[in-house]
Amino acid sequence: MMLVSSSWQESQTFRMIPIMESCPYVECIFDPGTKVFVIISKTTKQSLHMLPKLDDYGQVVTGTKGTKQDRHKIEVFQEFYIEDITAIKELIEYFAINSASFDTEKYMSKTEE
Repeated sequence: MMLVSSSWQESQTFRMIPIMESCPYVECIFDPGTKVFVIISKTTKQSLHMLPKLDDYGQVVTGTKGTKQDRHKIEVFQEFYIEDITAIKELIEYFAINSASFDTEKYMSKTEE
């Protein structure tokens, strides 16, 4: 994976993006607001989600209390949330080819204003 500068919810941060097809992750992103590193893997799982109910023409069905919803099982990517800064740094060193030259510390040490 490769570290790149990015933005997340109007803040500057970094991501790790795959550079080879064999990479087990879709992407990783550091949330500077919560100091959580989110890893999205290629492994999928089934999850229940409420989705808008559609009529025969694909239009959203509304009722007296707003949009009607149905519960559906959908395939989603497995996500991992790492909160320990030491573990985040170890993961970055292990997976990112440019970990030595990319300054992740400037994003991890920022305090929210």
